[in-house]
Amino acid sequence: MKTQTTIRVDEKSYRLARDILDEIGLNYSQAISIFNKMIVLNRGLPFELKIPNSDTLKALNELEKREGKSFANVDELFEDLDN
Repeated sequence: MKTQTTIRVDEKSYRLARDILDEIGLNYSQAISIFNKMIVLNRGLPFELKIPNSDTLKALNELEKREGKSFANVDELFEDLDN
């Protein structure tokens, strides 16, 4: 037995998701059915949700303000990480 439901989602993300699903051969309804089955199988969401810690929040804030460090190459990056 199937049930009909109505959901409200952001139009832009819906269209983008629908286009991607179309490329892999699924329609939106099929994708939602898969998502529901994964919730049941995982007894929760099929991905991990985390509250960002203070270091992550600081890094995200730096990125938004374009205050993050930049490096000329990978060696400089690893040298900075070692310090």
